[in-house]
Amino acid sequence: MSPLEPGSFLAELTPEERGDLESRGRVREFARGDTLFVEGDRSSWVAVLLSGRVKAFSYREHGGEALLAVRGPGALLGEVAAIDGLPRSATVAALEPARALAVTAEEFMAFLQAHGRVSIIIMRMLCQRWRDADRKRVEFGMFDATGRVAQRLVELAERFGQPYEGRAGAAGRASGQSGQSGQGGQSVRITLNLSQEELAGWVGASREAVSKALRTLRRHGWIETGRRRLIVHDLQALRRHAR
Repeated sequence: MSPLEPGSFLAELTPEERGDLESRGRVREFARGDTLFVEGDRSSWVAVLLSGRVKAFSYREHGGEALLAVRGPGALLGEVAAIDGLPRSATVAALEPARALAVTAEEFMAFLQAHGRVSIIIMRMLCQRWRDADRKRVEFGMFDATGRVAQRLVELAERFGQPYEGRAGAAGRASGQSGQSGQGGQSVRITLNLSQEELAGWVGASREAVSKALRTLRRHGWIETGRRRLIVHDLQALRRHAR
């Protein structure tokens, strides 16, 4: 199993709780692009992501996707429909090969009844998602496309970034802040490959606006992009721009 994201559902469970949950489900594998849930469906199971990353999105009325969230190992998926019995509120698809523990809604509810503490974990998790959704709604009114792209790149770097040695410090020289690139002078490579269309759906802008925003951030020397490559050279500068 891949390292769990800090604070994820599975990371918050005790070994005993995790063992009980695993005994109630089965492991399923998904290829990149495979769909776990479809918006509007009434499928009756939940997934706990064991490895890989997935995206939750809704289709826009005039075409394209509105990307709602990216989830990594340890995430709980599909729990709202299992709890309230209503249709799925979003489509979830694999961004890369993934493995997930599939648990029927009936077994999942039995698990919650057997472990009251886990219900509190889910309540906190849902509250965090609601707060995040509120924050993103505020962003649409406060920031232009470049600011929103910067915010999402900060989130991606913090969640899916790995140290990168290719050009540490170059961004700092470009902006007159030598040694301040990345985290503590370290450039960061974002390991999650999102297309410009997916990034545009996440920030609520057109692909052309996102492409222009990325050019602006590259011109400042804060990021570097290439085929299936996105490197942040000055994370602090992105954070400042995203405020």
